[in-house]
Amino acid sequence: MLRGLRWWIIALVCGGTILNYLARNSLSVLAPQLRTELGFSTQQYSYIVAAFQITYTIMQPLCGYVLDLFGLRLGFALFALFWSLANMLHALASSWQHLVFFRGLLGLSEAAAIPAGIKAVSEWFPARERSVAVGYFNAGTSLGAMLAPPLVIFIAARHSWQLAFAVTGGVGLFWAALWFRCYASPAQHPALSPAERAHIGSPQNAPANMTRPSLLSIARRRRFWAIALPRFLAEPAWQTFNFWIPLYLATERHLELKQIAAFAWLPFLAADLGGIAGGYLSPLLMKHAGLRLLTSRAAGVALGALCMIGPGCIGLARDPYTAIGLLCLGGFGHQMISALLNALSTDVFAPAEIATANGLTGTVSWTGGLLFSLAVGALAGRIGFAPLFACLALFDLIGAAVLFSLLFTGRKSDLFERSE
Repeated sequence: MLRGLRWWIIALVCGGTILNYLARNSLSVLAPQLRTELGFSTQQYSYIVAAFQITYTIMQPLCGYVLDLFGLRLGFALFALFWSLANMLHALASSWQHLVFFRGLLGLSEAAAIPAGIKAVSEWFPARERSVAVGYFNAGTSLGAMLAPPLVIFIAARHSWQLAFAVTGGVGLFWAALWFRCYASPAQHPALSPAERAHIGSPQNAPANMTRPSLLSIARRRRFWAIALPRFLAEPAWQTFNFWIPLYLATERHLELKQIAAFAWLPFLAADLGGIAGGYLSPLLMKHAGLRLLTSRAAGVALGALCMIGPGCIGLARDPYTAIGLLCLGGFGHQMISALLNALSTDVFAPAEIATANGLTGTVSWTGGLLFSLAVGALAGRIGFAPLFACLALFDLIGAAVLFSLLFTGRKSDLFERSE
């Protein structure tokens, strides 16, 4: 028996998420160098980004359905194997069109990461601990993004950009093997103690005859849109952070590659702290402010939206260091929003549908990110980044208002709810 096994499981999930985002962010870190060596424009770079976003957007509910159908152990391992190989293929690129193709392959497989993490939290944690667990595993998204600038630039400077892609993809192969070797559901894990099993409780508290619902039936629910629409409005910020910060620092703040490596990871460190803080904020509000479960989640989302005003004011920053500070505030706020919206999925969807439902909300959110990235590619060279960052703050404030409006009004209808 292993004490606190559920936290070891979430650490393993976090490790996979770190490697997922390390691979994902390798391209954005290398974008200033690749733009020169492969000769593509900012507009063409937006097409490269869009190729990943389109396939990722389409695949999230499909990946979620596969995970619900075949289980986390096999499904997550296979997706990790595929995304690792897809990232390694980037080393073969000799044009921006090649990068479009390889990024599309990467998006097909990386779309499984968040639905898999949410499903693991749903299986392994009682309701009062889920936001904390989501905060920790969600920190892997920003940890991977934080590690990418120094690691990728170090490898590219010492060796080549091709080796940087090979390394950041190759490490995922080892994690896939580790996951397949170590993971099992609570019902089957031999190291889970009876006391911890009782603490977790049975996740199968849905009706015994419940069948896996269709995507359409999930999309008809009011509280699906209460999560999906705020995610649609919040995701442009995270896409901008992941894909455009290095290029923004190079073009508007005139930082060199080594300076980018020194500073571009800081917003993601702040994002780690925001995701974890958001996870703890919900139970604290329940304990000390008397808020109910869903209300505590929504209150944290509103606080995160207020933090996003920081990067919204980036056009007022007089130097790159102030700009990076404002981006740090935005990273903190965004991951607070992200962790709590993902935690909400575990509160309002049944175990048999959680990965599918979370993947479907992810499709809606990544549609927002895709559209905004295309707007950045088309407009950044004409109007600069400042107005675009201002839009990000406005989107999140609207998203918080939408969440409160849809979550706490209207009848509950056929929604499967968990105990608070």
